[in-house]
Amino acid sequence: MDQNVGAKAKALSNFVWQIAETLRGDFRQSEYGKVILPFVVLRRLDCILEPSKDAILKAHANLPEGIDEQTRDMMLFGAVGGNIRVYNTSSLSFKTIRSQNPADAHKNLVAYITAFSDSVREVFLERFLFTDQLKRLNEASLLWKVFEQFATLDLTPPLPAKPTEGVSTLVMGYLFEDLIRRFSEISNETAGEHFTPREVIRLIVDLLLVNDSQALTGKGIIRQVYDPACGTGGMLALAEEGMRDLNPDIRVELFGQELNGESFGICKSDMLVTGHDPENIAFGNTLTHDSHKDRKFHYMLSNPPYGVDWKKYQEPIKEEAETKGKQGRFGAGLPRISDGQLLFLQHMISKMRDDEAGSRIGIVMNGSPLFTGGAGSGESEIRRWMLENDWVEAIVALPTDLFYNTGIQTYVWLLTNRKEPTRHGKVQLIDASGERFWTPMRKNLGSKRREIRDDARETIAMIFHEMANGGGPWGEVSKIFNTTDFGYREIRVERPLRLNFQASAERIERLKLAKPFLKLDPAEQDDVLNVVTNRLPNTLFKDRPAFETALTKALKGAGVKIGAPVRKAILAALSERDENAAICLDKNGNPEPDPELRDHELVPLTEDWKEYFAREVAPFVPDAWVDESYRDSADKGVGRVGYEINFNRYFYRYVAPRPLAEIDAELKTLEADIASLLTEVAG
Repeated sequence: MDQNVGAKAKALSNFVWQIAETLRGDFRQSEYGKVILPFVVLRRLDCILEPSKDAILKAHANLPEGIDEQTRDMMLFGAVGGNIRVYNTSSLSFKTIRSQNPADAHKNLVAYITAFSDSVREVFLERFLFTDQLKRLNEASLLWKVFEQFATLDLTPPLPAKPTEGVSTLVMGYLFEDLIRRFSEISNETAGEHFTPREVIRLIVDLLLVNDSQALTGKGIIRQVYDPACGTGGMLALAEEGMRDLNPDIRVELFGQELNGESFGICKSDMLVTGHDPENIAFGNTLTHDSHKDRKFHYMLSNPPYGVDWKKYQEPIKEEAETKGKQGRFGAGLPRISDGQLLFLQHMISKMRDDEAGSRIGIVMNGSPLFTGGAGSGESEIRRWMLENDWVEAIVALPTDLFYNTGIQTYVWLLTNRKEPTRHGKVQLIDASGERFWTPMRKNLGSKRREIRDDARETIAMIFHEMANGGGPWGEVSKIFNTTDFGYREIRVERPLRLNFQASAERIERLKLAKPFLKLDPAEQDDVLNVVTNRLPNTLFKDRPAFETALTKALKGAGVKIGAPVRKAILAALSERDENAAICLDKNGNPEPDPELRDHELVPLTEDWKEYFAREVAPFVPDAWVDESYRDSADKGVGRVGYEINFNRYFYRYVAPRPLAEIDAELKTLEADIASLLTEVAG
């Protein structure tokens, strides 16, 4: 973070935080954000529109009669000037309201808000529900006090002649970020659901653009950027900034969707004041209601919620997966109900362009999507779909303690449907979690204790760009793999069932508890017990056919007839596994598998399962065999195909244990210290 930008944002945040303290006692802490954040947005808009106030009022007064809304808006936007797509037709402003009677503050503010252009009015009335908060403030006799403090807050944007003065869009982004973090902490909410640390976003943007600098230069370049969980819009803003650094003349169109009302309001307001079409930012649940259904995008980036379940809205997602299959968004598979990260990623893949330009995706996720779920599971099938389609370009492991609400390990996935020829069939793994890539923060911000240095960010982008693969100054943190290296076949290994049989007292007691036996009437139960107790030889049978012959003879001799379920219950109750017994055969004369000895072997996808079995299994369990009916539903081959990406396995570094003498000496020192402490306590 630029120190000047950070210092300015922090100073503004501290000032606003003092205003929030005014609410103490009349508002719960969890409600502070509902009052303060809309006020910050309102004051920002007021500062932006102040220079053009007279021009807007004049243009509004001279509008032709019968003019349509679209033309009206364009004329008033023109009066504002620049790329700003917001206006206010009221003569009121913070300055004029402050000069009037404090008792009229509520009436004046409501009139001021309702005079904004449609998009802004919608944000304040429908998303922030700000008029309700103004009413509460007025009834608590706090409205004037809060308003007057905000009226002294200068959020005027920089002027072209003085670009270093004023409050830039970037500073506003950091201001909102810090305020949301603080409000979330005091109300025990999840701050990380609303924004992503800026250095993480910049890294994603660098990785998305590092190989595209040539394609983005020149005149007439248009690129569309999308974030399906856009929060306050930080990712979209920094993506545009990164593109403009490469080409000041590029036209960047930003699109997003957000579920949280306050975050949506902030994001849409930012689009309004930066000249973007606010209608491109949609409100609602991306997974159930895709507001950009027919659109495709050049670049997509996102930080979806980690470990958040999708149970409450599972029905439309499952219905889409079942009815549309891979023609829809979720046809590759559904992850477990407790984590919807891979749903967002599938949604983004569905929006990749199928033209020559193609698309690139950058998404931050935790470790779960890398390896959760075995062969055939939803997660594994999604990984399989992405890797077999050769969309995964690279995965970067980030340092821990980067985010405000969690210290867990996170990863940036990079996907594209326009890989360079040298990357076809390849995936690059970069371990950027080591100390060389992060710096401890001077002061922790929630769970955020570290940040990625600018030079480290540039290094990570360079490692990706150069496809480093071992060796060199940074090679040990980057490795190139074939997509098939992450795949395996899960074959089912069976071993024969071996049982002995005996009509012992203990086993007969088991028979008495069997359901088929309990369903018999008392007289029938007595008949069965008489047979197994008095007519079966009390010897240990190590061959099932021999025992079945003896049982048949005993039943016939007693004149007792039983059905198949009861016979099966007798065999089950009077048997125990015995590795020295004869193998039990099925009706076709083949060995019957023992479910308790069943095992599964993961055979690398690049290896023949028969060769693997002959080398790794058969020498140790000669009676084992592979169940060839256990097959993959897609390629019909023996064994189910699975995919997982185990970072720890690929970047494991052996650390030799300390010498025993050193450990022994340390233990003796500790023992002496403990003995000394005990002496002091006893004395």
